[in-house]
Amino acid sequence: MISAPADLLHRLKRHAQEHVLAGWDGLAVEARHTLVEQLAGIDFEELEALFARRGEPHTALPERESVHPLSVISPMALTTEDWDAGEAELRAGRVAALVVAGGQGSRLGFDLPKGMYPIGPKDESLFQIHAEKVLALRCRYSTTLPLLVMTSPATHDETVRFFGTNRHFGLPADDVHFFRQDTMPALSLVDGKLLLEAPGKLFLSPNGHGGTLTALADTGLLGDLKRCGIRSVFYFQVDNPLVNIGDPAFVGRHVRDRSEASSKVVFKEHPGEKVGLLAEVNSRCGIIEYSDLPKEWAEERSPTGELVFRAGNPAIHLFDIAFLERITSGSDRLGLHIARKKVTHFDPVRGAVVEPTTENALKFELFIFDALPLAERTLAVSTDRCDEFAPLKNATGPDSPETVRQAILDHTARHAATPNH
Repeated sequence: MISAPADLLHRLKRHAQEHVLAGWDGLAVEARHTLVEQLAGIDFEELEALFARRGEPHTALPERESVHPLSVISPMALTTEDWDAGEAELRAGRVAALVVAGGQGSRLGFDLPKGMYPIGPKDESLFQIHAEKVLALRCRYSTTLPLLVMTSPATHDETVRFFGTNRHFGLPADDVHFFRQDTMPALSLVDGKLLLEAPGKLFLSPNGHGGTLTALADTGLLGDLKRCGIRSVFYFQVDNPLVNIGDPAFVGRHVRDRSEASSKVVFKEHPGEKVGLLAEVNSRCGIIEYSDLPKEWAEERSPTGELVFRAGNPAIHLFDIAFLERITSGSDRLGLHIARKKVTHFDPVRGAVVEPTTENALKFELFIFDALPLAERTLAVSTDRCDEFAPLKNATGPDSPETVRQAILDHTARHAATPNH
């Protein structure tokens, strides 16, 4: 019989978490190693501090008088100088592309990483569409533009294998970097105990979209990019096949304005559209989630009839490397948010799976939204959704394979008739 490591037992007893070793004797050797590795990566002091904050209210909505429409630049206001500056950045190899690809396609009835979903006119996957855009930029500017692929424990192995099987879609393997989003354990809302998914297996969940940035730093990849001369990271979501990766005018204006965090904006089509809102909050750029936006704010209109708050967030950002270093270390590091959730878990005392009917757990996430107000200089540029925003979210209806495929075809036809700059 193999006993649990003495130092681990000591740590667990000190923090009253010994219950996670229930059933140890019945675990296979590999399962024991996995559990020990999971527990070794947990900061119990941090979890205890988070649990102590469980009674804090959800982040309060700012006062209406402190929230104003964000100043947004029209793409028509971008100049030849912006375009030239962006091309110079790309040609010099100072830009990296980062695709957030930690999710699975379960809402699409697709039990694989969403990036593998075949959505192009010839069933090209989302990954292929994005990789070929990066390849085109590399060829056009004779440059080394790395592709950073953020995965999750659920998608990592299949994603790496998919790229390998497809020879990285023409990209040099050394310039495609995979890194995993971190996970966080869930705690019992009652007593702060770690929850188990199964005997000997912690309940872990991804630590939110803000975890993309901290994982970039914690894996050492951010430091590697800086040493290679990268100055900006172009961030986008895998489910949006229309994104204009490395848009030269956007990159150039970002550099010329010395912006630390720049964002693309799509204007909302109606007040109830489920898209995050970019706004000026307490004189800083921020994002208000659509679920937090009061109905009366969403319906406000200007004298010309436009929505007052209409700057929708398509999750397309450009981050300065020095800014990313600052917000992923020290006192400026992004902080965790606490959410109360219903979590199905294994109860080692009862020896059974518990299906809660009410909130029973605390989960912890980092929000990329929290990065924007930390930037001293920001930039927002609008874009037409038909040019750059067709997210694949649902199996049917809006944002479904049917609508996204049509958007890709329309985009291709439109740009074939009117070539870019």
